[in-house]
Amino acid sequence: MPELPEVETTVKGLQKVLNRAFVDVWTDWEKMASFRTPTEKIKDFKNFKKVLKGQKILRVWRRAKNIIFDLTDGYSLLVHMKMTGHLLVGKWQLEQGVFKATEPGPLQDWINGFLHVIWFLDNGQMIALSDMRKFAKIELWNTCELIEAKEFLGLGPEPLEKSFTLAKFKEALKNKNGKIKQVLMVPEVIAGIGNIYSSEALWWAKIHPEKSAAKLTEVELQLLYNAVKKVLKVGIDFGGDSFSDYRNIDGKKGVFEGHKKVYQREKEPCFRCRTKIKRLVVATRSAFFCPKCQAL
Repeated sequence: MPELPEVETTVKGLQKVLNRAFVDVWTDWEKMASFRTPTEKIKDFKNFKKVLKGQKILRVWRRAKNIIFDLTDGYSLLVHMKMTGHLLVGKWQLEQGVFKATEPGPLQDWINGFLHVIWFLDNGQMIALSDMRKFAKIELWNTCELIEAKEFLGLGPEPLEKSFTLAKFKEALKNKNGKIKQVLMVPEVIAGIGNIYSSEALWWAKIHPEKSAAKLTEVELQLLYNAVKKVLKVGIDFGGDSFSDYRNIDGKKGVFEGHKKVYQREKEPCFRCRTKIKRLVVATRSAFFCPKCQAL
């Protein structure tokens, strides 16, 4: 699943569609899209399409792993890419019942070909959702209701914001008795940190993934706070991680994979001490760590 750096990379790329208006939308999987209110989800693609037409994109931003397009008339379009989804910007044409990119390049790569939603813009460009497993979520909200929705209000602090201080980090982890690897991935604790970047941050901070969050020392909390901010920034600087399905809006891979210290490096030598990296399972997710540098 795309994590904070991948979603942030997508949001940065989508700044090129600001002030463009939707003129149409196509899908071959209508159940992906819905109207949302604080209490219900309404599947009605025909009306979804009708309301979206003519709406101008005023702002594109991120909250946790959600991408939000703020539109005119008080609407917001929320997209969550889920497991295998990614947004693309380009031009496609229908050929024998299949949308294909009109120009050679990354958009023609097979991984970018699972197109299930296409938004047509007023300048001829298109925004497309490629999603192999069709798990992505697309919701049209009244902006004021979205901001006050329990799903948003319940999210933890954003680790990239200036307001995310060491004190706020400590407060987020206060009285959390779970294993630190698991706690870091809970969006209600801290927004957006996923499996890859939690493993990476723990390696930098020299903390075992199974150590109780409640038992971290003051020194460990400082080290982990710095590590979280560091790995997320590096992840964004290198365009995210594309070991699986994620691609940026141009259809290109992120290159963070070449800068990972532990994730998916089981049995390879630690970059610090040369001990072989190990893998264990924490809350059904893989945790990679150095048994020497991150001794429990």
